[in-house]
Amino acid sequence: MPLTDTHIRSLKPEAKPRKYFDGGGLFLYVPPTGSKLWRMSYRFEGKSKLLSFGGYPAVSLKDARARREEAKGLLAKGIDPSTQKKAAKQEQVTAERDSFENIALEWHKTRLVGLSAKHQGTILYRLNTYIFPSIGKRHIARLEAQDILAIVKPIEAKGNYETSRRVLQIINQVFRYAVILGKAKHNITADLHGALSPRKVTHRAAVLEKEKVAQLLMAIDEYAGYYPLVCALKLAPMLFVRPTELRCATWQEFDLEAAEWRIPAERMKMRRTHIVPLSRQALTILKELKKFSGDGHYLFPSTRTETRPISDATMLNALRRMGYQKHEMSVHGFRSIASTLLNELGYNRDWIERQLAHGDSNGVRAAYNYAEYLPERKKMMQEWSDFLDDLRDKVRHK
Repeated sequence: MPLTDTHIRSLKPEAKPRKYFDGGGLFLYVPPTGSKLWRMSYRFEGKSKLLSFGGYPAVSLKDARARREEAKGLLAKGIDPSTQKKAAKQEQVTAERDSFENIALEWHKTRLVGLSAKHQGTILYRLNTYIFPSIGKRHIARLEAQDILAIVKPIEAKGNYETSRRVLQIINQVFRYAVILGKAKHNITADLHGALSPRKVTHRAAVLEKEKVAQLLMAIDEYAGYYPLVCALKLAPMLFVRPTELRCATWQEFDLEAAEWRIPAERMKMRRTHIVPLSRQALTILKELKKFSGDGHYLFPSTRTETRPISDATMLNALRRMGYQKHEMSVHGFRSIASTLLNELGYNRDWIERQLAHGDSNGVRAAYNYAEYLPERKKMMQEWSDFLDDLRDKVRHK
């Protein structure tokens, strides 16, 4: 007689295990401990075998019967349900081990050690926010191009073009890592070339005409404010490093006797040590600044605390107070000014590119050649400071 839920709930354990049959090989096994375990007996290739479905009530009577019918269906096809169950379990274990999320986290831990903590954090944020919710738990080798498009296209549709490209780039790098490990046979992102809109190039705002550059220099000279900020503004056109490299500068990076500033690799965008030769004009500013902040860590400490440098917005707000609007000038624009005018003045392009710390196509060569063209660059940097002085003086005395 088939089992009922009422009958199953009323069953009590006895001194010896008992079996309560439902039909079709399905029965409830009740040991002295009181557990109620679903079992199914069957024969395969002439041998008696047993299949476990779990315990009641976690697996209901209805569910147990459905699993029995599923097993009987496999037997009808000549498939051993036990073997199929083991294979499915192994597939699940493999899927969890080789999930996109697990491989991505391993890639993040092992391959990004040379990047700054901030950049690593940004990548991890994008993984957790945009990628893992959609494909994190899925076996990386089972993913298809359409699965990736379903992540990046909605981001692009919202107008977040750069984010969509960055997310696709991360997925691409994880797949490349998976192929190296043998966890995936093919990098499916290679099939998505051209799937996103072309990059929209945006130029950093900068005044590039010589007379306007002179007016900017004079506006900086006349700017009255927090002394370290004033010094940072005066050094920005002379040294033309990236804004973060300047504002986070520390005194231990400077050798005023040798007239050099060595920015360590961990603070550089390209993760390579960078040497900035210091002109006489720059040294004069730095020596005066040292009287103000030389006992601390940063050249340009925040007004609120000496344990942090001035913020990204501090220098930008100063430019706005001088009257320069967003479309006219940015802090990054000092690099554009130097690049444009130094090229116009006829300096060797390689010297300029090396001083701008732009990426070298030969990464190994660049990693060891941070002092490349150093004598020429020292001469160029001094002549550049002299040029800025002359430019300012000519306009001022018109």
